Amino acid sequence: MRHNFIAIEGTIGAGKTSLATKIAEDFNGKLILEQFADNPFLPKFYEEADRYAFPLELSFLAERYQQLSTQLSSQDLFKNFTISDYLFNKSLIFAQKTLTEDLFGLYGKLFSIINASMPQPDLLVYLYLKVDKLKFNIKLRGRSYEQSIADDYLEAIQQGYFEFIKQQQNMRILILDTNNIDFVNNPEDYKKILFHIDQEYSIGIHRRVL
Repeated sequence: MRHNFIAIEGTIGAGKTSLATKIAEDFNGKLILEQFADNPFLPKFYEEADRYAFPLELSFLAERYQQLSTQLSSQDLFKNFTISDYLFNKSLIFAQKTLTEDLFGLYGKLFSIINASMPQPDLLVYLYLKVDKLKFNIKLRGRSYEQSIADDYLEAIQQGYFEFIKQQQNMRILILDTNNIDFVNNPEDYKKILFHIDQEYSIGIHRRVL
């Protein structure tokens, strides 16, 4: 791996954790996985979004900051690089789609203060999947509280990521269209992804491949 810190991103069900875990195992990387399973607000949010959106986004912001700041500040001499299955900026992307305008204004101020001290990845890899395939993956992994996620919510989050990517001028971003590949079960598809990740990308250029 030519990069010191890689972040894998994508909408819910895109395969972020699967890809990050596989790369870390195959190339001796330090793996950072988002811890969300124990968040008490997440199941409640999917049932009553308006009521629980703000506490959910605040709790995620705090958890992501604590985890990334701790993990990225401590070097592991036995690992070759670091890879995570999320980008800290996802906090703002989700909040913009879930919070009301006034609450998002407050949240945005807090996020800006915290984000100023957060390290950015050498490469952001975005996994693009159509909503119907996201829904299939969500159903397949069987988390009960995710089964009622609406298509328009997934579309909104995906659009939020696209808007974020378009605004970036100083970040290497690789967009992988994974609709017609299976990097989990097909070794050749996985090799294709590794090939593109291993390339040197010019800062500010967003490439879409596969």
